[in-house]
Amino acid sequence: MNYDLIVIGSGPGGYVAAIRASQLGMKTAIVEKAELGGICLNWGCIPTKALLKSAQVYEYLMHAQDYGLKATGVDKDFPAIVKRSRNVADKMSKGVQFLMKKNKIDVINGFGKVKPGKKVEVAGVDGKTEIHESKHIIIATGARSRELPSLKQDGKKIIGYREAMNLPKQPESMVVVGSGAIGSEFAYFYNSIGTKVTLVEFLPNIVPVEDEEVSKALERSFKKQGIKIMVSSEVLYVDSSGNNCNVKIKTPKGEENIEAEIVLSAVGIATNLEGIGLEEVGIATDKGKVLVNDFYQTNMPGYYAIGDIVHGPALAHVASHEAITCVEKIAGMHVEPLDYNNIPGCTYCQPEIASVGMTEKAAKEKGIEIKVGRFPFSASGKASAAGTNEGFVKVIFDAKYGEWLGAHMIGSNVTEMIAEVVAARKLETTGHEIIKTVHPHPTMSEAIMEAVAEAYGEVIHI
Repeated sequence: MNYDLIVIGSGPGGYVAAIRASQLGMKTAIVEKAELGGICLNWGCIPTKALLKSAQVYEYLMHAQDYGLKATGVDKDFPAIVKRSRNVADKMSKGVQFLMKKNKIDVINGFGKVKPGKKVEVAGVDGKTEIHESKHIIIATGARSRELPSLKQDGKKIIGYREAMNLPKQPESMVVVGSGAIGSEFAYFYNSIGTKVTLVEFLPNIVPVEDEEVSKALERSFKKQGIKIMVSSEVLYVDSSGNNCNVKIKTPKGEENIEAEIVLSAVGIATNLEGIGLEEVGIATDKGKVLVNDFYQTNMPGYYAIGDIVHGPALAHVASHEAITCVEKIAGMHVEPLDYNNIPGCTYCQPEIASVGMTEKAAKEKGIEIKVGRFPFSASGKASAAGTNEGFVKVIFDAKYGEWLGAHMIGSNVTEMIAEVVAARKLETTGHEIIKTVHPHPTMSEAIMEAVAEAYGEVIHI
């Protein structure tokens, strides 16, 4: 069949592109080799949040006395936690199936490969291949767990994020290598349900892309929770020949050996570009990424790429917005390029982290004169009432022009709060406008207003 658009990959970039194209009247097909919804929905963002919620509820029950309650006989059921997570993912995947039918999008099961002449070859599970033609082709094949030479994954003792959310039994001990969002979330989850966790980070701070104050605050919190933190440290090799793994780690104080039942490699992602026909079509790549313009067109007319396989933050919400921008441009609409300086990032451990824009260090390195405001949740009535007064909100403004350069938060529910800052920055809102915006009381979100007020010397509650 001939299509207006074929999308290869059905993750948060691919399926969103297909739906928007259908809404705009294009005859659309989507090619998927596994489950609809891609990694994020099936093996990433969504099921991990289900695991983290179970851990949070367990922690609440274990500290019921802090709320004047009694809870006896509380225990965790690891297989049941995993099963709930998988059920949540399955439900969401079925939701994408429904959306495909609702929007009259043809779902083609199999491995998609681009061909010259705006064609897509799909190899089905039965070994048969089909050729489909389309006016436009969007490649959205996503990424997988990256492997280090010193940390080859065997899927059993040395694992990636996919295996980490589907282990047959809870490990007694675990070394997590890499403290980005994935590593920190799994370190928190397994530690909170009783696994002895060591978190190893090559750089000087955990969650290294975050503002340094936030990184230090999370490190203190994790240590308090019982997680062993090793920064400026490198895994040299892992011997998995015995019952447990023997992990040799180079630290600033010398080499150290740690024994653990499981080693989780969370050192980033590798793009899925192999075998999808890029070379045959002549699509240009650089350092494992497809080269595209502001509207995700490759160097070959009619071929586009979005999501983790192009330069930019490898985040689900970024892929979805790239998808809409790309499709609307194809449809001839007037669209603006995505502002990559206003992308929120979230880490869903406890305490949560959320940030957008410049860190204080980055602003100073650019020579910008800044105003910085902070508001601790220890001064928040809502946080104290909820028993979650750990953390703070930090805001950064250009002192000369008033531009809101960045915001960095650590605490309960901050991943729900960051959108206020993203919207305000999009609208070029000033700090004084935020101060004069009435925030409901008592809420955690008041801390944003208070932090901005502190930056301008007008804070009331600290």
